[in-house]
Amino acid sequence: MISRREFVQSAMATGAIAIAPRVLAAEPPPETTQLRIAHITTGLCSAPLYVAEELLRAEGFSALRYVRHETSATVYPALAAGEIDFGTNFIAPSIVQADKGGQVVILSGTHPGCIELFGSRRVRTLRDLKGKAVSIPQLGSAAHAFIASMLAHVGLNSRSDVKWLEQRQTEAFNDLAGGNVDALIATPPRSFELRARKIGHVIVNMTTDRPWSQYFCCVLTVNRDFLRKYPVATKRAMRAILKATDLCVSSPEPSARLLTKSAFGFNYEASLQLFREIPYAEWRVLDVEDAVRFYALRLHEAGMIKSSPQKIIAQATDWRLLNELKRELKA
Repeated sequence: MISRREFVQSAMATGAIAIAPRVLAAEPPPETTQLRIAHITTGLCSAPLYVAEELLRAEGFSALRYVRHETSATVYPALAAGEIDFGTNFIAPSIVQADKGGQVVILSGTHPGCIELFGSRRVRTLRDLKGKAVSIPQLGSAAHAFIASMLAHVGLNSRSDVKWLEQRQTEAFNDLAGGNVDALIATPPRSFELRARKIGHVIVNMTTDRPWSQYFCCVLTVNRDFLRKYPVATKRAMRAILKATDLCVSSPEPSARLLTKSAFGFNYEASLQLFREIPYAEWRVLDVEDAVRFYALRLHEAGMIKSSPQKIIAQATDWRLLNELKRELKA
C-alpha cells in the first residue's frame, strides 16, 4: 500500500503520466487555490476524479474539497448553482441541464461504456420494450434520459410505448429478479453485481455495442462562472484529471489500491474490474462534440429537450482547453 503522493511520484518517474515541464514553467499559477469537486459516493466510474487528488494539489489547489453526493441526480443542480466547480457527469442529463439554461459547460469526454441496460426474460432487444415496465429512479434522471435515447434510436416513443416505474435501486433489482420489471440501467459497481448474481441479462452494453460504444457516456463538466473567472485554474484542474484518467489505464492495480486505501473507500476488486473494462483511454480518441450531437439528437427525438444539437454545442461546450491539453499530454 502506498500513499497518494508516492503513487503519483512513482507514476511520473516511470513515465506513466505525460508531463510538459516547459509548458508548466511558463504557465501562471491558478487564479484560485480553492476547488470543489463532486464526490458521488456510488459513482465508481468517476474514479479518475479521486485518483487525481494529489495531482490536483500539485497543480496548486491547496484548498481542495470533495463534496459528497449520494447520487448523480443532485450533482447537476449543484454544479449549475455554483455549489461545486467540477464533476464528471453523464452526458445525456448534462445536455438536458444545458437545454434548461443550466450554467454548466462540457469540457471533455472522460470515457464511453460504463452503462448497461438489463432486461427480463421477456425482453431480448430494445424494440421488445414496447408495452413493458421500465424502472428508473425518477423521471428526468440519468437513467430516464439514457433509456429514452435508446428507445428513440430504434423508433420507439418513450412517452407512450413504455411504462415508467419510479423505484429505489434495491426495489428495482428485486423486481427485475422477480420478473415484475422488464428493464433497468445499472453502472459499476451495481452492474458488476447484477452480472455476478445473474439477475436479468444485458440488452445493451455501452462498452461494446454500437452505436453507444462510439460515444462518450460521461463528460467532464465545469460551472460556467468558474470557467469564466478562472481559465488557468480550469486548465490546471482538467490536466490533473486527464492525467489521472491515463493512470487508471496505465496503472490499474496501484490506482485500485489507492481508491481502496483512500477516504473514498471503494472496493478494490470492483475498482480493478472497472479499470480493466471501461475504455478510459478513449478520451484521447473519440470526438466529444460528436457525442454531444448524437445524444442531443436522440433526446430531441424523445421530446426531452427543445434545443437543437447546434444550439447545445454553441451554448454549453468549450473545447479550447481540451485541444491544448491533447497536444501537451500527447503520448
